[in-house]
Amino acid sequence: MNFQDKLLNLRKQKGWSQEKLAENLGVSRQAVSKWESGQSLPDLDKLIALSDLFDVSIDSLVKDQDASESRSAQVQRSVNSSSMRRHYEYKSKRTLFGLPLVHINFHFNGIRVAKGILAFGNISFGVLSLGGLAFGGLCIGGVSLGIIGMGGAALGLLAAAGGLAIGSLAIGAIAIGFVTLGALSMGMFSIGAAAIASHVAIGDYANAHLAIGHTVRGGETLVTHSDFNNLSAEQVRQLIDKEYPRLWKPIIDFLTFFFR
Repeated sequence: MNFQDKLLNLRKQKGWSQEKLAENLGVSRQAVSKWESGQSLPDLDKLIALSDLFDVSIDSLVKDQDASESRSAQVQRSVNSSSMRRHYEYKSKRTLFGLPLVHINFHFNGIRVAKGILAFGNISFGVLSLGGLAFGGLCIGGVSLGIIGMGGAALGLLAAAGGLAIGSLAIGAIAIGFVTLGALSMGMFSIGAAAIASHVAIGDYANAHLAIGHTVRGGETLVTHSDFNNLSAEQVRQLIDKEYPRLWKPIIDFLTFFFR
């Protein structure tokens, strides 16, 4: 809105005629008429008088409101653009079983959920899932739960690897499962600095039915040097075969892998 329109609106809000406004300003009615028709602009002293008379700022009188709004819109677009840069989402048009083949939905300052065959997001669900919190088939994330899980804390139906790993095959600082490897390892068959197992435990400290290590507790025990240099893989294999003659060969291979 330009100056002449603002002046006309302000005068009408007061219920004044051009003559009345002219009288209050000490000018002729023709001068007011020219201002409102856009033929001329008042001098600075009259602008100040108009500002006092209508109780508005001089800026609000003379500045083009459309231009001001345009600048505000530009600022808002800039803010929105900055916000958009903190969030990224992509979803493929192709789908499988009703899910997009790829869904990426990530926000640096918030939480977004991604669902797809390949999913990557703050929280993600997918066959291959990557995110802060990941669920699905193969999962990689801060916290992951799936068939195979890898992350800070990982729970996997088949295998898990992470700071805390829980799975059939678990590898981590703390490993819990069927076959485990970790600093603290707990399962049926465990290898670790501290290994606790129901069947076979191998470690610096070992506690199991068959315990092999530097400090051992169990039904059948074998004390060895902490570096295990005095034992061969074949010797350990024979010990395991004696106690568990029908044990699955891949498990035996895993338990004897670290011996010479």
